[in-house]
Amino acid sequence: MRMPVGFVSHGAPTLALDTEARGAELRAWGRSMPRPRAIVCVSAHWLARDVFTGVEETAPLLYDFAGFPRALHDVEYRAPGSPEIAARVRSLVEGARAEAKRPWDHGVWVPLVHMYPDAEIPVVQVALVLRAGPAGWLALGRALAPLRDEGVLVIGSGGIVHNLGRLAWEGEGATEAWASEFDAWITRALDDGRVDDVAEAVTRAPTGRMAHPTYDHFAPLVVAAGAASADGAMKVARYPLVGFEMANLGMRAIEFA
Repeated sequence: MRMPVGFVSHGAPTLALDTEARGAELRAWGRSMPRPRAIVCVSAHWLARDVFTGVEETAPLLYDFAGFPRALHDVEYRAPGSPEIAARVRSLVEGARAEAKRPWDHGVWVPLVHMYPDAEIPVVQVALVLRAGPAGWLALGRALAPLRDEGVLVIGSGGIVHNLGRLAWEGEGATEAWASEFDAWITRALDDGRVDDVAEAVTRAPTGRMAHPTYDHFAPLVVAAGAASADGAMKVARYPLVGFEMANLGMRAIEFA
C-alpha cells in the first residue's frame, strides 16, 4: 500500500502538552492513516549545509527552545531509530551522509508524541538544506518519494503561517487578515494541484513575505509537496487540522494522497 505524505504545522512546543484540543486532532489523524513501518521526518529545526540522516537508535530528545514550561523537558518520546531506513534515505538522496548522534528536535517529537503515542514506530530525521531553495526542496521530497511504496510515512514539519514577530503571545486575539489570506491562497494552490505555486508561495502570494519572513518553517511543506508529486500529480486528501493560534500562527496540517 502506498503511504500518504504528511505536512504538520507543529506550532509552539507547548503543543506537546495539549492532550485534548490539537493533541486529540493529531491522535485522530495518526489513527486514520495506514500504520507505517517507519517515519521519515524533515523538520524546520534541523538546518544544515548538506543532507544528513540523524540518530539511528533510541536517544534523549533535543529540547531546542527556551522560555517555555519546565514540563516540556519532562516529555519523552522513546521511539527507536532505524539504521536500515537511514541507509535507504542516503541511497536515495545523492550526497546524503549520516550524523547518527544528532537527536530529534521538537519539530519531530512534538507532533509524533500525539500522532503515534505508543512510540513503537522507528523514526529517521533528515536535515533540511535551506540554501537549496524551492527547487532543491522539491527535489529532496521527490528523492524520498519511493519510500511511500515501502511502507514509510514521509512528513514535513514546519508551519503553514509562521511569523514569530507578530504573534499575540499573551492571548489569542482575532486572526490577522494577512495570515488568513495567505492560508487561503496556499490552500487554493494545494487544492488545484499547482505544485510550482506551492513551492514559490512566499514570493507569489500577496502576503507571502508577511506569512514567512524566513523560509525555515515553509521549506518542509515544499519537501512534502515534492514527495507527493513525484509522479507528476499532487493531490490533497484532506486537512486534518486547520485554524490559527496566537492571532496568526497557522496550524493547518495536510495529508497528501
